[in-house]
This record gives sequence, structure tokens and C-alpha cells, in this order.
Amino acid sequence: MELIDGNGIARQVIEELTEEVASLDGPTPCVTFVRVGEDPASVSYVNKKQKTAAEIGVESRLELFPESISQEELIVEIDRLNADPSNHGILVQAPLPRHVDETAIFNRVAAAKDVDGFNATNVGRMCQEEDDAFVACTPAGIIELIKRSGVETEGKRAVVLGRSLIVGKPAGLLLLRKGMPGNATVTICHSRTPDIASIAREADILVAA
Repeated sequence: MELIDGNGIARQVIEELTEEVASLDGPTPCVTFVRVGEDPASVSYVNKKQKTAAEIGVESRLELFPESISQEELIVEIDRLNADPSNHGILVQAPLPRHVDETAIFNRVAAAKDVDGFNATNVGRMCQEEDDAFVACTPAGIIELIKRSGVETEGKRAVVLGRSLIVGKPAGLLLLRKGMPGNATVTICHSRTPDIASIAREADILVAA
């Protein structure tokens, strides 16, 4: 078993991004986080994202809405952010309240500002292996860890545990794509998969999604 130094790689990526942002001409990149309600995990995640954004020199804004906001009201707010030229990226923090259709909200975010990669347009572009498509952050991070660690994926058996739109499905597709890292033989397991343990034991690469 190979232990990947995730913290070390994360520091390296942050240093590289800091240099890249500093070298940009024009306005400072700005990303807006949309949070609905006060779920403790969501509060923590958004705080960490804003802290990292500040560290690399990216401006961040936070749009807070009560858990009682209707889907129609939230769509109006997303449209407002889409139309704001000073805002370059939008991240809607999941989970959203049960009365709000997450897929509808993700698809309302303009594809060009969908830095989370959840809009159907970006998901489709990822499936077509377009290099400039926005990809969901966690699976993109998984691939970056594999690449920077020198893990060989071609011809290997990769098992992904989970089939969520946010992690499992895109992680499987990224491991399957042509190129490196990629060209793996991918099995995606989920709650209805029998004997997951035996499948996981046969994996060369195991992703818990």
C-alpha cells in the first residue's frame, strides 16, 4: 500500500496557484459562495474555501440565505450573480434544503461561472473529455493527487465506492478517460452492489467517494 502525502501536495498546489494568480493581468478573480441555512458542515466548508481563496489571492464573496428561501427566490438570486460581471465564479454549497431541487439550482448557474462543475453542460463536456471543462472539485483533486504521486493508472483496476454526481461518477469518468492519469478499468460500487468488500480487495486503485 502506498501512502500519499495529501497535505504536502496541497501546499504545493496552493503555492503554484498563488504565483499564477499574482501573474494575472486585469481584475482580481472573484468567486461567490452561496450558502443556504446554517448547517455546521456547510459553514465549515465555506469558511475553509474562503480562507484558501484569500491565501492564493482570489477575492471571495459570501451570499447567505435563510433555509426558508423558496426555490424560485434562490433562482432569482443565482440569475443576479450570473449577470454580475464582477463575479467570475459561483459555488453553491450543498446540501440545500429538501424543498429545493439541487439539480435545478446547479443547472441554473451559468456554465462559464460553474467552477464546481455541476452544471449539466460542464458534466457533458467532461464526459467528452474537453480539457477546459470545469470538473467537480473533489474528483479533480483525486486525479491531481494520483498524478502528482506518480501512481500508474493505465490498465489498472480502479474501484470507486459511491456514485454521487459530486464525487463518485466524475471520479470514475476521469479515471476512465484517455490519457494520463486515466485509461483505467473502472468499477463503480454503490449501495446495491453485492459483496463490495471482495471487489475492493481486487482494486489496484481504491477511491472512497
